[in-house]
Amino acid sequence: MWTREFMIALAVTVTLLGQWFSSSQVLFAREQPTNRSAISKRPNVIVILADDLGWSDTTLYGTTNFYKTPNLQSLASRGITFTRAYSSSPLCSPTRASLLTGMSPARHGITAPTCHLPEVIATPIAPSIAEASIPAAPIQSVTRLDPSHLTLAEILKANGYATGHFGKWHLGPEPYSPLQNGFDVDVPHWAGPGPAGSYVAPWKFKDFDHDPLVPDQHIEDRMAAEAVKFIEQHRNEPFFLNYWMFSVHAPFDAKRDVIESYREKVQPDYPQRSPTYAAMIESMDDAVGTLMQTLDRLGLANQTLIVFASDNGGNMYNEVDGVPPTSNAPLRGGKATIFEGGIRGPCVIVWPSEVRPGTRSDEMVQTTDFYPTILEAVDLEINRDQPCDGTSLLPVLRGGHLAPRDIFTYFPHQPRVPDWLPPSVSVHSDGWKLIRLFHAGNEGQHRWKLYHLDQDQEERNDLSESHLDKVRELDQKIEQFLLRTKAVVPQKNIRFNPTLYRIDLEGVPNSKTTNRKSKNQKNPREKVMGWRPNDQANLLRNDQGMKIDCLGGDPYLIHDLSQVLPAGEYTVRLFFASTAPGDAQWFWSQQGRIPPFNKDYSATFETRKDGMHRWHEFTFRTDKPITSFRLDPARAKGVVQLNKVEVINHEGAASYHWP
Repeated sequence: MWTREFMIALAVTVTLLGQWFSSSQVLFAREQPTNRSAISKRPNVIVILADDLGWSDTTLYGTTNFYKTPNLQSLASRGITFTRAYSSSPLCSPTRASLLTGMSPARHGITAPTCHLPEVIATPIAPSIAEASIPAAPIQSVTRLDPSHLTLAEILKANGYATGHFGKWHLGPEPYSPLQNGFDVDVPHWAGPGPAGSYVAPWKFKDFDHDPLVPDQHIEDRMAAEAVKFIEQHRNEPFFLNYWMFSVHAPFDAKRDVIESYREKVQPDYPQRSPTYAAMIESMDDAVGTLMQTLDRLGLANQTLIVFASDNGGNMYNEVDGVPPTSNAPLRGGKATIFEGGIRGPCVIVWPSEVRPGTRSDEMVQTTDFYPTILEAVDLEINRDQPCDGTSLLPVLRGGHLAPRDIFTYFPHQPRVPDWLPPSVSVHSDGWKLIRLFHAGNEGQHRWKLYHLDQDQEERNDLSESHLDKVRELDQKIEQFLLRTKAVVPQKNIRFNPTLYRIDLEGVPNSKTTNRKSKNQKNPREKVMGWRPNDQANLLRNDQGMKIDCLGGDPYLIHDLSQVLPAGEYTVRLFFASTAPGDAQWFWSQQGRIPPFNKDYSATFETRKDGMHRWHEFTFRTDKPITSFRLDPARAKGVVQLNKVEVINHEGAASYHWP
């Protein structure tokens, strides 16, 4: 078997000789040029990938009055701006792998930004065990870009292009670095998830320091300068410049004077109000301007194809200047969520010989599309032996349209950020968006969220229950996509306890995802005599049983059964006294049902707020085993003294008693 390196070398030889070969490992030009002069007529290619730049972080879409991006606006005036551009993932590494291979994260297996970690995972792992509060066990992501994938850089290099990578990589350290994936140059040759230490020097990169005469040099200024050197060096031959910016990923710092210039513009009631983040965006935009000025100065602008995009949505869960870094409004969610704010971002493509300047397009595009688009633009064909999940955008660039199609986002994880969801996958189809939540429904079945984006861009109106036919139609598309890409999908969590899962907490961030705890944040409530209260109830053991202090309008306490009770008819008897207004309610949780407590599986009974002890009795029937009980003792503030609870089966025997 010929080696991959040999095949790449063979491709170079074929290109220079102008011959046509067929191979399963390399891609060749449709009509091979016969000399270096012919090769040089191909367009240069520049890909600029911003990091964590949200849809509302630029002036392209009229969604910000705070950030300034004049150079990006100028870039857009030279080409086409896409209003519905989606990253392949709501996190960085998966999107980066998709850009270089044209494959969906569902296919290449990198689904999380873990490529800087020391453990090498070559294939995704689908465990069946996770913490008991999770219905589906998240996938363990691949942690390195698979060397068997022929990258965009390798293809272009094999066909006469000089190739250079500048900035963030995050697809694996040596021997998985850019230098092993088709790039001649890699600066600063760094495998980390962000800039080493800070944006403003001194940095902590290995063997890469700031310019001696610029002690407070910004890393983006330096990356742009290095990219300029590369362009100047290869001005007389076709080049592929892959500029993956560090900006605007954490850590959050910027030039002091630029921060101060934004501080005086902050409006307290405006959602975007971090002067540091605004300064970071300005430095990012300056770097775009540096590259454009260089192309103009060297007379290369008219023969250069430029793609600008972001790897995922804007970061809304860290804290900068005492506030979230940014807001993706009007879109919902942000980085690490499958909602629109997590995957929709800015995108501009410039190609003077083909694209009419200053145009806009509402076509849906995705990161995987850049791979076939660039190859077709430079007159190279995609070898069918390497799957490609993207579609060439050349028809759109030339003023036409794409054939109707669907795009998919695979995100089998659940980081606790604002607007988080369980492990999921989504499809965009003809103005609709369906999100499948793996095993998050009743009895381990899937659950769905359906949005009509043409009418509900903010994703506030879930139509899954009222449009069941549409759910079935789109979920079938999801199933076909997962089969087509051979995705390793999340499995049911065999340790899952539905009583520990609260649908109402979906989208509520975990305290660990913020830099500082809110002063109103509470620790998880401890059990008292087997009962676990919510934050509107305090429990205190006493000689009679347990005192319940009702602190608000929805106090409740949950008791998980040590043994599951079988389906059947039960009579509940409670002995307590109350001074709290409102009827009481008793819930029973059916095994495998999500959410665990529902009004359809409850009984409401009247109480008196006179402080007198009374027995309260009622009967219910369940067709599924019972795993836990919940008592809502009142509807307002007051005190309840609970002395005894009995649950009696249809034979008159006590199935449960407390204390």
